[in-house]
Amino acid sequence: MKVLEFYGVKPEDSLKLMFEAAFDQQAELQSELESFLQTLEESAGEWMPDVVIGKRQRKYSRPSFWKALGERRSERSTGLGLYRTKWPALDMALQLWFPPLPPEISIYINVKPLSFFSEVDRCHQFVEMVRAWASRYVVTHAAAHSTDDRALTDSPNFGRDDETRRRDGFDKIYEVFWLNVFGPKLVETVGRERVLSTPAHRVEELPNGSILLVTWPTVTDFASPEARLAQARAHVHLRPDLDFDTVLRTLQERSAMLAPVEPRFDPDMAPLLSRVVDRAASHERQRRIAQFNAWRPPEPEEWRPADSALPSDVDDQDAAREHYDTLAEHLVALLHTEVPSVFKETPESLTEVDFYFWREEFPKSRLPESIEQYAIPAIGAYLGQVLVRHLGGSWIPRKKLEEAQVRVGNRVWFPFVRARHYMGSRQALLDYSLTWLYRVAERHRS
Repeated sequence: MKVLEFYGVKPEDSLKLMFEAAFDQQAELQSELESFLQTLEESAGEWMPDVVIGKRQRKYSRPSFWKALGERRSERSTGLGLYRTKWPALDMALQLWFPPLPPEISIYINVKPLSFFSEVDRCHQFVEMVRAWASRYVVTHAAAHSTDDRALTDSPNFGRDDETRRRDGFDKIYEVFWLNVFGPKLVETVGRERVLSTPAHRVEELPNGSILLVTWPTVTDFASPEARLAQARAHVHLRPDLDFDTVLRTLQERSAMLAPVEPRFDPDMAPLLSRVVDRAASHERQRRIAQFNAWRPPEPEEWRPADSALPSDVDDQDAAREHYDTLAEHLVALLHTEVPSVFKETPESLTEVDFYFWREEFPKSRLPESIEQYAIPAIGAYLGQVLVRHLGGSWIPRKKLEEAQVRVGNRVWFPFVRARHYMGSRQALLDYSLTWLYRVAERHRS
């Protein structure tokens, strides 16, 4: 069984539930979790997990669930993961804490894509599942919402440092999400009548004193003007110390940050920038697209007019060219596993190399002496070889690597100088990309 990748594919929005509650430490564990399992199996439907992982992976069943939970048991806790092998993707975890820690059950669910929950009935079924759990276990706090929008709230810290958040928990209503369950302690802090009178799509008092609140019928519409208005009204009702216009404006700004942006990248850089954007967290992707739409790489400065080229100062030019070829092979040896196209020494392979170094944050993640001694010479030689092979260029060897040039048309290019600029920082990998220099050289070759 191959578990469906959740984080290894192009990021996109998902529905995330965080559920924290107390459980009866005196009860037999299987009896205490029977309600959890029964409700999950009856409610999950098409996103029901089919794989359970403790210390090993098994096909989901009640017996395999208990095996996984048992093999991860320690003195103070136990837990397991639940996943799927087919769309929609699921990342789900159950964690239990035992005395002397406060006995707590934590349920984490992330279902991707969020669009899976575009139907009212599917959202209702999800709400009913959470309602059943919240009726069975005394909730501290639970909420389900768009993962992307939730990320923009700085949840669960909400602007607090980690120590303060661990100490205070969800001691007041920092945010109102699509689906909320406020535990009895929080309800009493806010005022039970106030919570019950919240203007929202659904407000329901549960038998154990918790209150369930749903702001809008479907979670996929969370960013619409109408849903944001409902969210703001509920939040300000529960927190009368907040200013309605400020709360609404903040929500609208978050909607704008998540609104789709059409890529309009520089055509020469689009293959690289598209891959860079795809690596961004989904809640940051639209901002990144907008930034790259407005961004243009600096014009390359590593060139001279051909009539002012530095003359070769080496005795054996053929040996020098062989040395450059050897240096370029060093880059092939370094990257051939991660970037198979590096063997081809093509313009497209330059883009693959650019993306690899950017993805790995190479200038920061490798030792400066290794970059100086190995990476810069290999990158410069490789760039020069591509200019020679695909633009009809010719090496003008020099004793100093940084003075070596490749003549293409009416310009000479300094590939080793470019490599040094390129390795300056992660941003420099874009500003001084190999791809960009090649495309500019291509335009000026005649």
